[in-house]
Amino acid sequence: MQQLKVCELFAGVGGFRLGLENTGHYKVVWSNQWEPSTKMQHASLVYEARFGIENHSNVNIETVETKNIPDHDILVGGFPCQDYSVATSLKNSKGLIGKKGVLWWSIHRILTEKKNKPKYLFLENVDRLLKSPSTQRGRDFAIMLRSLSDLGYAVEWRVINAAEYGMPQRRRRVFFLAYLSDTDIYLKLQKTEPMDWMLNKSTFNDGFPVAQTTQSLISFDLEKDLLSISNNFNKEKGLSPFLNTGICVDGKVSTLKTSPSYGGKRTLLSDILEKGPIPSEYYINASDLPKWEYLKGSKKEIRKTKAGFEYNYSEGSMVFPDALDQPSRTIITGEGGKSPSRFKHVVQTSKGLRRLLPVELERLNMFPDYHTKLEGISDAKRAFFMGNALVVGIVEKLGASLFRKISEFEKQVQS
Repeated sequence: MQQLKVCELFAGVGGFRLGLENTGHYKVVWSNQWEPSTKMQHASLVYEARFGIENHSNVNIETVETKNIPDHDILVGGFPCQDYSVATSLKNSKGLIGKKGVLWWSIHRILTEKKNKPKYLFLENVDRLLKSPSTQRGRDFAIMLRSLSDLGYAVEWRVINAAEYGMPQRRRRVFFLAYLSDTDIYLKLQKTEPMDWMLNKSTFNDGFPVAQTTQSLISFDLEKDLLSISNNFNKEKGLSPFLNTGICVDGKVSTLKTSPSYGGKRTLLSDILEKGPIPSEYYINASDLPKWEYLKGSKKEIRKTKAGFEYNYSEGSMVFPDALDQPSRTIITGEGGKSPSRFKHVVQTSKGLRRLLPVELERLNMFPDYHTKLEGISDAKRAFFMGNALVVGIVEKLGASLFRKISEFEKQVQS
């Protein structure tokens, strides 16, 4: 089978591309990265420096006409987590549209307008997506599943914490794969018992095997009307019905709570630390230590709002410095810079306490060393990239698994 042609949206610094191209089975034919809030397009500059400017677009995806995006086999991207509610528009002949500025609807538009729809989708988001918004838990994901069903896709999803499969960072994200109705995987999924698929046959299970927990299977049908889902889904404000593993075929959802089943090698925070000399600015000054200790420590105190209203504030302590014999905590976008912070990583070394280097943050996301190093890009910006990025190892494993699945089912059909 030839390489699959990839369209990479919300490309950032290219985590999806790295993971897929590492397998040798995928070729990116078009990519888009646009940061709306900045004049300098830093992530796009890194992307272009690493992969070249050919077929790379650095404009707002909402302004790109679908006809200008080449046909592709698989559409991938880690799209921003927003409010996916549906708005009606009398002026719009399509009837239902999502709110402008919500980038999920850009994916939806491309899938709707493409005459040759991509046969596969491979998307990523924060796991909060499964239970947002707080007023109607699970509604946003229900809208996505219903709209993909309407476009002819079956979807399977899995919440994966990279560290639970031996990777160096505790980073929990929801990944979902979708298959168009004319693919062999779709037909196979349609004919397989949901429980059997999720626990045994799923594309996820090659690289990310699971066991069933005590919780039983939940099944339900999604309403056909998107606006009705937007207005009424889980109005009771109970827990989200979407568990960490699931499938949706023809609008019918089956979902299950699973736990990881992994006994392989584990990478720890100590494994990724730089061995050579460390720039002095990464060490914590003794004068700043009390501030770090306060921010990392537990608190029970009375605080005041700007309006003068007093309230009780409490939070637990964090491990300080970070445990070297564990995978790291999740990198967030505010990781860079010298200022003391509750969430930045700090490690104990023979020369004192220090923050993590950008190259170490890259290793925690399994990027190549110095992938984001570029003239004009600050260390704080490099840290920001890694707070936004995904774990390349997950994409690589899932990409390899998907390619195997496609090849395997094609052979079965041909024989």
